[in-house]
Amino acid sequence: MLTPHPVPFPAAAVSSVLRVRSARQDDAAALAALSRPFVRSGALRERPASLYVRQAAEFLVAEAADGTLDGCVALRVHAASLANGHGPVGVLYNFCVAGHRQGNGVGARLMTAVLARAGAQSLTALYTATVGSGGLFLRHGFTPASPRTAPPAWTRSLDPRRGARVLARFL
Repeated sequence: MLTPHPVPFPAAAVSSVLRVRSARQDDAAALAALSRPFVRSGALRERPASLYVRQAAEFLVAEAADGTLDGCVALRVHAASLANGHGPVGVLYNFCVAGHRQGNGVGARLMTAVLARAGAQSLTALYTATVGSGGLFLRHGFTPASPRTAPPAWTRSLDPRRGARVLARFL
């Protein structure tokens, strides 16, 4: 008798069963749950559950075929300022992919979608802060940037004790 062996599911097939969509307020609990392991590890700042309700419209989510959320990223738009010398810019925050889905293209799908959203909103640059390697951001054209070029309200909110690096991508 043959012992059945699981057939590996190719990464391309895994990411093709996802859809990326705008978050809804009723996604707030799932967004908080998805973010929780990253908060515990120190990769994300803790945010109150109410933030996910109030700011759901800023989030894109990667939704699996069964309706679970496997990743998310938020884009907050900031008006033009003298600091950046450009038009309106965006800040990416709360970018995370569920551990069991990392390495399967979920982050790349979210990045592609958020870049498209930024383009549709005529943003001139995107900023983010990361305490990790920033590999996904770097692969998508982000480069190290001075916090002085970023939206002042956002840079004031960064906790210097976390040692985050600011990255930017000009659009």
